[in-house]
Amino acid sequence: MPRASHPTLRRFGSLVASSALATTLMLGVGGAAVAARSAADPSDCSLGPNGAVKHVIYVQFDNTHFRRDMPNVPSDLEQMPNLLNFMKDNGTLLTNDHTILISHTAGGILSSLTGVYPDRHGQIVSNSNVRFNGSGFQFPSSFGYWTDPVVAAAPTVPNMVTPDGKNAPAPSVPYTRAGCDFGAVATANTVLENTGTGASGDMTKVFGTGSPQWNEAEAARLLPNTPANAKAKAQPQADFVGFAIHCAQGSATCASGQADVLPDEPGGYAGYKGMFGAQEIDPLLTGQPATTAVTGLDGRPITDARGNPGFPGFDGLSAAVSLAYTAEMQEAGVPVTFSYISDAHDNHGTAGNIHVAYGPGSAGYVAQLKAYDDAFGAFFNRLATDGISKSNTMFVFTVDEGDHFAGSQPANSGCDGITIACDWDTLQNGHPRVGELNGNIDTLLFQQHPELFALNAAGQPIFDFTVHGDDAPTFYLSGNPSQTATHTRDFERAAATLTTHNPYTGNTDSLMVAMADRAEMKLLHMYTTGDLLRDPTFAFFADPNYFLTDFNLPAGCGALCINPLFAWNHGDIQPEIAETWLGFVGPGIRNLGQTADVWTDHTDVRPTMLVDLGLPTSYDNDGRAITEVLNGSAVPHEVNLHRGVLQQLGAAYKQLDAPFGRLAMASLKVSTAGMVTGTALDDSAYTALDAQLATWLSQRDALANEISAVINDAQFNGTALDVHQAMDLATQANALIAEVEAAAP
Repeated sequence: MPRASHPTLRRFGSLVASSALATTLMLGVGGAAVAARSAADPSDCSLGPNGAVKHVIYVQFDNTHFRRDMPNVPSDLEQMPNLLNFMKDNGTLLTNDHTILISHTAGGILSSLTGVYPDRHGQIVSNSNVRFNGSGFQFPSSFGYWTDPVVAAAPTVPNMVTPDGKNAPAPSVPYTRAGCDFGAVATANTVLENTGTGASGDMTKVFGTGSPQWNEAEAARLLPNTPANAKAKAQPQADFVGFAIHCAQGSATCASGQADVLPDEPGGYAGYKGMFGAQEIDPLLTGQPATTAVTGLDGRPITDARGNPGFPGFDGLSAAVSLAYTAEMQEAGVPVTFSYISDAHDNHGTAGNIHVAYGPGSAGYVAQLKAYDDAFGAFFNRLATDGISKSNTMFVFTVDEGDHFAGSQPANSGCDGITIACDWDTLQNGHPRVGELNGNIDTLLFQQHPELFALNAAGQPIFDFTVHGDDAPTFYLSGNPSQTATHTRDFERAAATLTTHNPYTGNTDSLMVAMADRAEMKLLHMYTTGDLLRDPTFAFFADPNYFLTDFNLPAGCGALCINPLFAWNHGDIQPEIAETWLGFVGPGIRNLGQTADVWTDHTDVRPTMLVDLGLPTSYDNDGRAITEVLNGSAVPHEVNLHRGVLQQLGAAYKQLDAPFGRLAMASLKVSTAGMVTGTALDDSAYTALDAQLATWLSQRDALANEISAVINDAQFNGTALDVHQAMDLATQANALIAEVEAAAP
């Protein structure tokens, strides 16, 4: 049965951990620390094979590339040999990893953290949502603390919403239940992301109205918005946003902290506490008052752009900043840390106060990657001094998505960026060489399809709509018409024909590459039953050089402008965006070096970590443990017994269920072919293809549910694999994939 119509299938909460196992996992002796700097003893945290893992260090990059963006210019990872060699020499670097759809920062990170696709955590379009509230459109951010609502008024709708409308389970829980404090360094939605003092603001929800923290934020809010007040108005952001520690029950670290409330956590979550923001956390790390900043690995104090100690903003999370906080937390006895590092391909200024795009191999880009590499060198040396190493630590490094570089060619085409910096500053025919092509979708549609802007008898637009601006924009038609409505179909056919002039090449480009209606979005895991008002009418995967929006462009642009502030497009389906990388190092991890032999995606990160660490899961994962990278000692007996068969089943399952798996990519071609066909008088071809997509969805979901249950039972429930059943399921999956591929044009 399809997940869309039966959201209780593969639901959160189906595998609540037993208290006996949780108690067992809490036992153990903490790792030793050595030399001048010493990590505090995490004595209640002992994980992995024979309790060998005393520390977990997860590092989440934003837009950092394994593949080269220009043939002559070494890739981001090639320019960070301290990190690249650490992964290759000590563990496994998987280079055939994949993002999710829509492939943006929030959705990619949250799928890695939860092990489920966006239809099960709610961020089907990111980094913001669009909701039609009955009279107009809203644009809530995908980024918000884990329990924040997207709609605060009754009935409350969680931002992180499950298919049945509940708040999605949080990624810290397996660790805190096992007795391990969990530190978050700017990791999406595990930290506070606003200083709101209203009813649903983070200051109200976490600290409470009238608390000192709430009073500080409210006082700053009331200050006049003048240059003299700018630093004071920014202070609450530096004090309370971006850092958190989620503690195990009874942990002394959070004794003075706040209740860590997770209302819909499977199995309950009462009695846990957390610490939120630099004002509480920095003194724990430095032993000094909160007015003393943590020192970055580059030797500079970590402050915001106005000099306030504490959180420097998400764009200010360079490697030197993020890794310093990671090391400080580990040294302060927080043995599990999940950390975010901002991209290196943009100039973020001082703590994220500006944003300008670099081209591949430009001097600024290369310098930032060198600074990142230096930070990793200092980080690994510092950890070694602390006694934190591959022998007692699980390291995980990954990225949310790749990018398509939107621009022309450098003025000096033979440059490599290392010995010869690439010249992107010289103008080309009077325009910049770097920059995405910003297209105003309203203007383009009006110029090429004025019929879409006709008014009804009441003088209202017939086709009132908005888009989520992107190089893969999603369209929202007012009133949420059905996908087969004449209104919808006329609009889709018109959008599919859009063209524009490319100032870089001089060519006329067709903007549409692929399109997905709601039936196809369900196959791509881009549709949620938990909040139907955030589901798009259709998704438009465009030429990745273009960013399409309904925001006004600068005066004189007309329908199109080169925007040099942004040049790295994602969200779309091209290989440079979809194909990512994932590295594991530590006890239980095989040393395979660099390999592209295993197809993985973001949802595989969580189950792989939990299996290696010996931790239970409280819900079924959409991903599977990547047993190809795990030693036999790290996996349950039931997994080892028929490992080869389980891996064959897992490989078939990924191609069946993943957004970038073979079935989804083939069905997207079918969807596109159907959506561009027909007329208002005869839409029978589309109707037939749409019915076929619905049939495949039902078959895919029923089969994926069955395979997922088998894999999760073997990995987490001690259930022996039925070899004949597993082989039969793999055969069925491959047959369905082949059927869809045969139908694709």
